Amino acid sequence: MQSLVETFVAGDRGALARLITRAESRDPEFAKAIDGLWPRVGKAYRVGVTGPPGAGKSTFVDGLASSARARGETVGILAVDPTSPFTGGALLGDRIRMRSAEGDEGVFIRSMATRGSLGGLARAAIDAADLLDAFGFRRVLLETVGVGQAEFDVVAAADTVVVVLHPGGGDGVQAMKAGLMEIADVFVANKADQPGIDRLVDDVTQMLELRGPRDGWTPPIVPVVATERRGLDDAVAAIERHREWQTTSGRLETRRRARRVEQVRRALEEDLRALLHDELGWSAWIGQEVARGRAPASVAREALERLGAGLRKAAPAAGKPGGPQAPAR
Repeated sequence: MQSLVETFVAGDRGALARLITRAESRDPEFAKAIDGLWPRVGKAYRVGVTGPPGAGKSTFVDGLASSARARGETVGILAVDPTSPFTGGALLGDRIRMRSAEGDEGVFIRSMATRGSLGGLARAAIDAADLLDAFGFRRVLLETVGVGQAEFDVVAAADTVVVVLHPGGGDGVQAMKAGLMEIADVFVANKADQPGIDRLVDDVTQMLELRGPRDGWTPPIVPVVATERRGLDDAVAAIERHREWQTTSGRLETRRRARRVEQVRRALEEDLRALLHDELGWSAWIGQEVARGRAPASVAREALERLGAGLRKAAPAAGKPGGPQAPAR
């Protein structure tokens, strides 16, 4: 791992790819690697792109990458796809719709599998975004699955969230019920050359008026024809306005700090789950208690009480270096 980190720091793209694979495979040594690289993280601006299937997210991301390259920025792209039930790998391979980046040394594209994450982004994808940042890419684009229901993980990974919608995809208000309204910093109304674009824009506008500004920011709605790059400059300008607004208001640093806290929580929850069931043998005890005819709620409650007693003893003491300030009891 140390040799891999050294070649990564030297700028070897193969080392970057291998470290992302280590993150995906939950290599126990990965935490040490990213800890050593952490001082290099924090310079990239991350844009999350989400929306319902068929909205044209991949084509739009391709356009964003081209625009960033034209401005001299290096770009890292993570396309998070559904997981193959057979191989566990990414199913769709969105990179085939990102043609303009082929052969460009200033662009790195990686397709990743959700691995069962209903939020659209696997934990490994957030680790991969950190690696792209540490490698030196100054613009990181994250494209989510597009399941249309629970893509909130993207909020924990991106500085600006772009929701891509398109006409003809069903009732516009129904699309908003998927929760996309709550996470969008910028709306892109793609396929603006098709019938129904005016109604889509009106639907989104009405929903925004009902909701009102979020923390002082009202998401703009930008009509785009991604396949022809029409409106792309307007979309890029909207993203940059949101970046500037966050930077000058101090919200960008607050958002990033909250993202890190959430990242720790998610990692802790996943690792605790694996520890309990794979290493400590709780699965066997749970199966035994259920076989005895106990109600699942009762088994869960007893397990929680046992765990709580042990965790309270092991919790970091208040005020100690590295430990949280525990609430008064």
